[in-house]
Amino acid sequence: MTARPLHILLVEDNPGDVRLTREALREAEGFLFTYTHAASIACSLERLFSEEFDIALVDLSLPDSQGLNGPEQIMNAFPELPVVILTGLDDEAVGVNAVQAGAQDYLIKGQSDGKLMVRVIRYSIERKQAEIEREKMLKELQDLFQQVKTLRGLLPMCAWCKKIRDDNGEWVMLETFIGQHSNADVTHGICPECTEKHLRKH
Repeated sequence: MTARPLHILLVEDNPGDVRLTREALREAEGFLFTYTHAASIACSLERLFSEEFDIALVDLSLPDSQGLNGPEQIMNAFPELPVVILTGLDDEAVGVNAVQAGAQDYLIKGQSDGKLMVRVIRYSIERKQAEIEREKMLKELQDLFQQVKTLRGLLPMCAWCKKIRDDNGEWVMLETFIGQHSNADVTHGICPECTEKHLRKH
């Protein structure tokens, strides 16, 4: 099965740098991509609203933005899009600031060959997907905790079978009650005490 080409948004106003970036990526063996060029932040936002991209490579020096202001506009408008900073400054602090601001990574123009670019692009996409999944899981946990907190008052429970009487007056299994009042799924196992008490004696 052939891999789908990655769709890259290249935000760069220097034609020479656009050409060098494109050629470096083309020289990377086995890397399939298509790219769209935007020469400003305003143009890049227009493209992003009309097309889907896998990643954006964004220069720090553009006609309508300087520094991290431009990339931050893109990241704020499209928080699920991984962004890699392109800088002409061999300054590690620039890259660190970019990552702290929300970018996945940075590349120094003129010092990044195709192999390095591809590695940074792929890792950036993977890290962004991991972040999205982590945030989704945290949101689901927060929603679950909020639902659990809404349970108020006394919960009548049978002292023998441990069933709970629900709002309709019916006695239901504990796992059924949890399923009705939360998004949690109950799995069954045997605790060490019950293993010792009920299984090992046989």
